[in-house]
Amino acid sequence: MVQGTASSVGKSLIVAALCRIYARRGLRVAPFKSQNMSLNAAVTADGGEIGRAQAVQAQAAGIEPTVEMNPILIKPEGDRHAQIVVLGRSIGNMDATAYHEQKLPLRATIARCLASLRAQYDLIVIEGAGSPAEINLKEREIVNMHVARAADAPVVLVGDIDRGGVFAAFVGTLELLDATERERVAAFIVNKFRGDLALLQPGLDFLTERTGKPVLGVVPYVDRLRIADEDSLDLDDRMARRRPSEDEGHRLAVAVIRYPRISNHDDLLALEHDPTWRVRFVDDPQRVEPADLVILPGSKSTMADLAWLRARGFAPVLAQRVQRGQPILGVCGGCQMLGETLHDPDGVESDETAARGLGYLPLHTQFVADKVTAQVRAHATGPGFLTAGIAADEPLRGYEIHCGQMRRTAAAPTAFRIVGRGARTCEIDDGAVDASGTVVGTMIHGLFDNAAVRSALAQALARGRRQTGFVAPRPSDADDEYNRLADVVEAALDMERLDRLTGCSRDAGQA
Repeated sequence: MVQGTASSVGKSLIVAALCRIYARRGLRVAPFKSQNMSLNAAVTADGGEIGRAQAVQAQAAGIEPTVEMNPILIKPEGDRHAQIVVLGRSIGNMDATAYHEQKLPLRATIARCLASLRAQYDLIVIEGAGSPAEINLKEREIVNMHVARAADAPVVLVGDIDRGGVFAAFVGTLELLDATERERVAAFIVNKFRGDLALLQPGLDFLTERTGKPVLGVVPYVDRLRIADEDSLDLDDRMARRRPSEDEGHRLAVAVIRYPRISNHDDLLALEHDPTWRVRFVDDPQRVEPADLVILPGSKSTMADLAWLRARGFAPVLAQRVQRGQPILGVCGGCQMLGETLHDPDGVESDETAARGLGYLPLHTQFVADKVTAQVRAHATGPGFLTAGIAADEPLRGYEIHCGQMRRTAAAPTAFRIVGRGARTCEIDDGAVDASGTVVGTMIHGLFDNAAVRSALAQALARGRRQTGFVAPRPSDADDEYNRLADVVEAALDMERLDRLTGCSRDAGQA
């Protein structure tokens, strides 16, 4: 089990790396995180909703993600309320107190999922959440030491040295654990290191002398890793570290409006790590002006984020773009904001019952309790900038996660036609395109993972710049990124010691 001294210390990526390392040896490996709090969600093949991190870890292990890998997903809707997803399905919205009362009964669900995975796989790599030393939550915690005890798993504790104070974090965490929990911690991993390892060695020696526990390794910071982040906290960190490059002025500029409840921002990951693009998440309308494309991304609280967008002054800036014929794309919640009205009479997503949309697409949204969660297959149908040039029979893939049901009040062109949800075939019109073709809305996440969509978009925006012969480079394959991460982590860790902890020898896959 991989636990951390705090949130965002890199637990998720360490787990992904270990999944790939042991899968490359021929072992059947699966990730597990009993409870995840994230607005970055993924959809399993059977339509279940889980945290994006566990889907990434499953992909690193070379397997399909399932709801058993993340039986509980918490999706915050405000400072005090969240939607609770259990075994891939929402069981409703709760405040912190109500959910706290549900934790003990959920332990049985966690135990069943863990047992199911252990019956199917050779090795389970478990991820904790936050810190095991949250003493105010310890009595009912269901994601850190409770799971380690249930699985009888040794714990490796990860700390982020890039944030500073890593040695105090390690020692302080152990001090706040009880004796049996301290005994379960087998080693430390120092993560996100930059600099000369020789200068760090005295601190590592002190840590072992003080605690009696070894340092498993020092993992260097891996820059520009094309692997989805767990949540918006990671997004803030990622964008703060983004360094401008010499050719930024020649890249196609994308401004993504970064509202408070942004969700599934990994939709943009394929663009962020492609040298064709310069992606910026912005909360200041003045930073929208120079962009070739503005994107309104997904939102967990669409009406609240729409109100924020107006209060921050984005609405007049977007209106100016529409008047000038400059492209705007709305994805999921962003698509709903571009419509005419939004209604939430049952309080599914908001305390408000109705809101006026931005009015650029003839769409009306009503939020309902039954959430659509599905992997989808689609074809391009609209004449807008996002799809122009894509063959009508080009197979496109993505996924849906939304509570909003949409209807159209005019015969506007649609952006895509969904021809399959999961294993089921269907014919469902998706989104809309305005009369000029410069405002496009879609409910499909993950579209930029399709090379045809990236290429069509790059060509359309290049024409807007009056550039010709523009070809979008293909970004590195996700499998290459998992191997790059695994190579770095494997080289940094004492793998012989880790093999003893897991009971997996180097020739385990051939045994």
